[in-house]
Amino acid sequence: MAFINVSWYIQSDGQQFNRQGHHDMESLRTWFNARKAAQVAAFFALQENGVINVLKLTKLIYISDRNHMDRYDYPILNDKFVAMPHGPVNSLTYEFINGDQDNDGWNEFITDREHHNVGLTNPISISDLDELSEAEIDTLQEVWAFFGSMGQYTIRDWTHEHCPEWEDPHGSSNPIPYARVFKYLGKKNAELLEDKINESCELAEIFSK
Repeated sequence: MAFINVSWYIQSDGQQFNRQGHHDMESLRTWFNARKAAQVAAFFALQENGVINVLKLTKLIYISDRNHMDRYDYPILNDKFVAMPHGPVNSLTYEFINGDQDNDGWNEFITDREHHNVGLTNPISISDLDELSEAEIDTLQEVWAFFGSMGQYTIRDWTHEHCPEWEDPHGSSNPIPYARVFKYLGKKNAELLEDKINESCELAEIFSK
């Protein structure tokens, strides 16, 4: 996935995307934890004996964030969601999966993409996933228990049917604000919950300087 049409627009929370949904890495790197994202990916690769299909992985990661938001009002990853033709996606994590971004924390756990798969860089156990809390591990385990036996296209179709925040972008890529996800999760204070997530990202950026 190449960086094309480099004309930027501003999301309501101030983050920059180009028209293909790619991020301005300069605006994100101070608060996006690529090592944590890699550990989420590594958890699911571990369940698939070390190698996992990219489409299946991206759906599992999105569903995990969505489920965690439902239970705890906060995603596992500070990512930006986008609607793509195959369903909702954690966009920055997806760029790491595709090799469009590079980071030592990511490479510590996840190999370069080869065809439709990525895998574990080295053998690991759950105890090696030190960026993830017990609650986050529990969410990942619950997602795997329900979806792990499904193929990538079955999970993709499930997101089309059960994630109404996704709308078909017809070959493009459109942002999905956190508030929209919270709305369809039945949260009455969706805008406030989105503000809290964005404020935490802003604080992380401030303290990183």
